[in-house]
Amino acid sequence: MGVQEIDGAALKRMMVGAANELNNQKQLVDQMNVFPVPDGDTGTNMSLTALAAARQCEGVASNRVDEVAKAIATGSLRGARGNSGVILSQLIRGFSQALAGMETADVAKLQTAMELGVQTAYKAVMKPKEGTILTVAKACADAAAAAQQTEVAEVLQDVIEGGNAMLEQTPEMLPVLKQAGVVDAGGKGLMLLFIGAWKALTGKEVPTMQMQETMPEQKKEDFSALKAVASEEIRFGYCTEFFVEQKAIPEGTVQEFRGFLNQLGDSIVLVADDEMMKVHVHTNHPGEVLEKALSIGPLNGLKIENMKFQHTSKIDFSKEDIKPPVSKTAEKAVGFAAVSMGDGLSELFRELGVDEIIPGGQSMNPSTEDILQAISHVPAQSVVLLPNNKNIILASQQAAKLSKDKDVYVIHTTSVPEGMAAMVSYDPSLPLEEALSIMEESRAMTTTCAVTFAVRDTVWNGRQIQEGDIIGVQGDEIISVEKDVAECARDVVEQAVNDSSEVITLYYGQDITEEQAEQLAGELSEIFDQCEIEVYAGGQPLYYYIISVE
Repeated sequence: MGVQEIDGAALKRMMVGAANELNNQKQLVDQMNVFPVPDGDTGTNMSLTALAAARQCEGVASNRVDEVAKAIATGSLRGARGNSGVILSQLIRGFSQALAGMETADVAKLQTAMELGVQTAYKAVMKPKEGTILTVAKACADAAAAAQQTEVAEVLQDVIEGGNAMLEQTPEMLPVLKQAGVVDAGGKGLMLLFIGAWKALTGKEVPTMQMQETMPEQKKEDFSALKAVASEEIRFGYCTEFFVEQKAIPEGTVQEFRGFLNQLGDSIVLVADDEMMKVHVHTNHPGEVLEKALSIGPLNGLKIENMKFQHTSKIDFSKEDIKPPVSKTAEKAVGFAAVSMGDGLSELFRELGVDEIIPGGQSMNPSTEDILQAISHVPAQSVVLLPNNKNIILASQQAAKLSKDKDVYVIHTTSVPEGMAAMVSYDPSLPLEEALSIMEESRAMTTTCAVTFAVRDTVWNGRQIQEGDIIGVQGDEIISVEKDVAECARDVVEQAVNDSSEVITLYYGQDITEEQAEQLAGELSEIFDQCEIEVYAGGQPLYYYIISVE
């Protein structure tokens, strides 16, 4: 007879197997992007989220199913990237909550857990759309609920069959999927996770996952910031990180502990959810920090690093580009953090008053944890967050909920130009609520276009697109297909400009020269003499031009 209930050890194997399966096929999922543009990253985002969950649960010594499930939820919550990753983390979160207090889980308990996972995920999305990962997840939960078997592996087979059947129907629910000739990428990623879990449970071989995350080039470790200070100027020598495993930590306890940490160090990060609190602090007395934390609850994931040793071992002080120390920014009423890709775009955001830049954008969505870290570094109690990409909004909202020591407000900017418009419209003399409302209005009035290249052959609105074609995008539509970058950019602007347009802004990417951008601006000024033309070096990858029309 097969397995009729699973313990924590089995759940751990299933999570690792699921992460392996998706990680091995993430490129397949990435290629299912309905747009043939170089930012199809659903597979990568879900894979990195699943890998974070698998790594978190591998460190759990207990074989209780609830404790392993809680670790999986924590890892996915903080490792979530992109909308698909956030939705996955919410599926896991609900699943974990249903298993609280259980040492093992039989089929009936797993059926309930899957149903709660779907309910939690639907609640997390403001406007759920059918034909997506949510629809596939619901079909999986329905298949589990209808199963009559008592063996977990057999129920999982039903789940996979039911989920795949619904996945094949997603193009009939979303015309854009049918037009592109693909099924929903998030749903496909979810089914790969179930397949990997089933393989692990039944003893099928799943190649071992790579423990080193595959990160975008821009996310690799960079010690340039450390060059600004000599080791003797590091005031607090020990980077101390850990989790306090305690349910429903009172808000007052979090604030009290923060006050305690302020007396012992700096670079403090305190975030808490329903199950735990994460702590990060630079201090000279890690023992005192740990002793105080133990009065709140059990500790897990402890890491203490000597920053002075790391500093001297990782930096070549013979380099001539070592800069003088940077003074600490004073606390202010309202601060800003923005997601940006490209040195030029990031510098423009800084000039507009953004305190912290979060590296990311198309093809490199930051995780919830990345966003939380940036929020913690903003020298203000109230932080306004600009995602600047529709695929980063959910992760930003999740980070805002997890940030317990700062008030975080997310402006729903879906592009860099929208973020720029929002910052330009910010009026510090107004009450914050009114200022945020104006920022939202400004970003909504901005038209964003982009010029990039097609990464695959496809058909869009009856138009043939070949790999390598230059394509112009506005919102969720491909509005131009050409062979020449400048010609495509002109066509895009012509379609975006109307009688009320006043300003056309060109942010040119790393593959466009200043001369090419200025030439295009000159041509546009002759065509649209009623508009002011502005040109900025954005330095963004993948996109030749990001264009704003206001």
